[in-house]
Amino acid sequence: MARVFVYGTLKKGQPNYKHMINTAKGLAKFQGRGRTVEKYPLVIAGKYNIPYMLNIPGTGHHIAGEIYSVDEQMLQFLDEFEGCPDMYQRTLMRIQVVEWEGKGGAAEARAAADGVLECFVYSTATYPPEWVGLPYYDSYDSSGKHGLSYVLRESR
Repeated sequence: MARVFVYGTLKKGQPNYKHMINTAKGLAKFQGRGRTVEKYPLVIAGKYNIPYMLNIPGTGHHIAGEIYSVDEQMLQFLDEFEGCPDMYQRTLMRIQVVEWEGKGGAAEARAAADGVLECFVYSTATYPPEWVGLPYYDSYDSSGKHGLSYVLRESR
């Protein structure tokens, strides 16, 4: 099992969460909520209003999201879904645990108690330079005050 931190449309209550609970795509078990240890810019960009975490450590906000344990099948699905490695790149990041529900081995419990876990995160280093000038968010909600509703793939 691998640990993945999701901050955008794959979170509970968001437009693509359905993929996280579709066991035909693999297994994803919700472990808890967290936020990035380092600050990053989280922007909503492009004509489909997609949330992107720009891989610019030290700029922006501590991004809030959810931590999942996923099997190899789900990880492969997520790589494809996220357009990895072209649109997003899957990298390890340190995530501060805010709330933990996971029931794992002793090592996982210790890491969670410590407060910091290493998780795979889909961020991007391949973005148009003007995205750096967009508003930065610390949390994503497709129906947030920003008014930039996410456009589902099936509607594009």
